[in-house]
Amino acid sequence: MPDTLALTCQKHLFRLPDTIHYLNCATRSPFSLRVEQAGHDALVQQANPFGLHPDDFFSGAVRVRALFSTLINNPDPDRIAVIPSVSYGMGVVARNLSRKPGLQAGQRIVLIGDEFPSDVYAWDRVSAELNLSIDVIGMPSQSEGSSRPVGERWNERLLNAIGPDTALVVAPPVHWMYGIRFDLEAIGQRARSVGAWLAVDGTQSVGALPFDLQAVQPDALICVGYKWLMGPYSLGLAYYGPAFDDGIPLEEGWANRLDSNQFHRLTEYQPAYRPKAYRYNVGESTHFIQMPMLEAALTQLIDWKPERIQAYTAMLLADAWPILETLGCRVEPVNGARGRSHHLVGVWLPEQADPMAVSQALQARNVSVSARARVLRIAPHLYNTPADVTVLTDVLQDVLR
Repeated sequence: MPDTLALTCQKHLFRLPDTIHYLNCATRSPFSLRVEQAGHDALVQQANPFGLHPDDFFSGAVRVRALFSTLINNPDPDRIAVIPSVSYGMGVVARNLSRKPGLQAGQRIVLIGDEFPSDVYAWDRVSAELNLSIDVIGMPSQSEGSSRPVGERWNERLLNAIGPDTALVVAPPVHWMYGIRFDLEAIGQRARSVGAWLAVDGTQSVGALPFDLQAVQPDALICVGYKWLMGPYSLGLAYYGPAFDDGIPLEEGWANRLDSNQFHRLTEYQPAYRPKAYRYNVGESTHFIQMPMLEAALTQLIDWKPERIQAYTAMLLADAWPILETLGCRVEPVNGARGRSHHLVGVWLPEQADPMAVSQALQARNVSVSARARVLRIAPHLYNTPADVTVLTDVLQDVLR
């Protein structure tokens, strides 16, 4: 399918009833029929494991590494590890930060404000152990007197915070609550110029927003599978760059060692790891049931292409924004790599509105979105229709007028 050909609604590929208006992929993606079938097939196969070969413990992950690498423009699939969660992936970064060349006491770990907890908790212990400080770059306020968009000013704040005393920068392509984008190419360039590592949580963007690993050049990119990768829960993928090639894993899984597919020699204990990121695989990374599901999901995403998902979600919600603005809501402008995304949009509600009450009113009409702080997070995908958006705006007009 040519890149220039726009996508139409893909709801026929999902088991979603017309009475449900699911605008909440940022919480969890529904399974497509293809992913659902892959799970069924894997269950049937595992009901009778006769004939299972040692290489079967590795082959599924090899295919998934290759697909994920295609999605993020990574030329080396051996740099992809199988992980269970963002906290595990960030834990690998924290475990190896002490090995960073040139690390000195008093340096800073730079985070963005209101970040997801798994991107925050990882640094408390390691910062205390290594005598580092944590610098949180908060979102600029609308009341600061500037007419410039919040995303543009927030990106500037983050870039200005990265200096010679920065050891690590942790930033996402898209903020998980607000949908504001961070210019990772500029952030990566600034981090490299001062010798800092860059760890990216791509969970709320990779799969729905184009990500070019060779342009960003992060030291680590961490994604869980059950959101925009559209796969199963408790399975994710992480890229680890050359800085981690001789690092320390969180656990010592047998399958991560060289020649571990030779089952008849497993007690000839092997000190050497498989190359590059293999040492960071979680134990039991074969995932006989979940891995085929993630493989099916990634295959579908590569066919759809993230840029076309962005185009579809932009078109889908275009008519909603003027309606919401008349109700006193605020939406960040698009504004390129420092504005907002189309697949995940934070809608700031009027001051008098209770976000939880608004969310509950939507839920009563079978509209699924998320309330996060004072923001209503709207996260559509290709399975959504104009009817979903119409019900959303109808309910908001009833509640906010």
